[in-house]
Amino acid sequence: MHIQTIAACNPGLTDRTGEAVNRVIKIMAFTLFTALGAQFAVWLPFTPVPVTMQTLFVVLAGIVLGPRDGFYAMLSYLALGISGAPVFAGLSFGPVVLFGPTGGYLLAFPAAAFLAGYLREIGGGKPAASGLGIISGLILILAVGTAHLSLVTGLSISEACSLAVVPFIMAELVKFLAALFLVAGKWKNN
Repeated sequence: MHIQTIAACNPGLTDRTGEAVNRVIKIMAFTLFTALGAQFAVWLPFTPVPVTMQTLFVVLAGIVLGPRDGFYAMLSYLALGISGAPVFAGLSFGPVVLFGPTGGYLLAFPAAAFLAGYLREIGGGKPAASGLGIISGLILILAVGTAHLSLVTGLSISEACSLAVVPFIMAELVKFLAALFLVAGKWKNN
């Protein structure tokens, strides 16, 4: 049977296929943005955790794509890195990175994207809901990153917090504001 005949018999099929392709392209775009954001890394001498742009793209994935596709984008990012693509900070890769000091941040990415998108969605896409989603996603990443750093290094939670949160507060605030600015156009649709 020819493709045209199938499409003629079921016009909704081509619409669904086009929507699916569009979703996959957007998911892969945010996977790529996150990988690129990882390479904008500033390594601070007093902490094993670099400042990167990844978290900006994590929360934006949830806000822009929605909770499900934001989650899939970050899961795709992790899968690429674990399978050997040099997409983690400093062009690192492999499962060993997840057991290192930055592994907790990475492992939190899918849940943070989902949370950001979910809070925006249940808030009707309003600016306050987007802001709550963005800040909640960023806080989740920092919390899981801190707990993981404490676990892998044997530091107390307060010691890990001084290395995994305190140095990043200003950078995360800037990312929060940048994310709000970047999604401001979405508010006009709601």
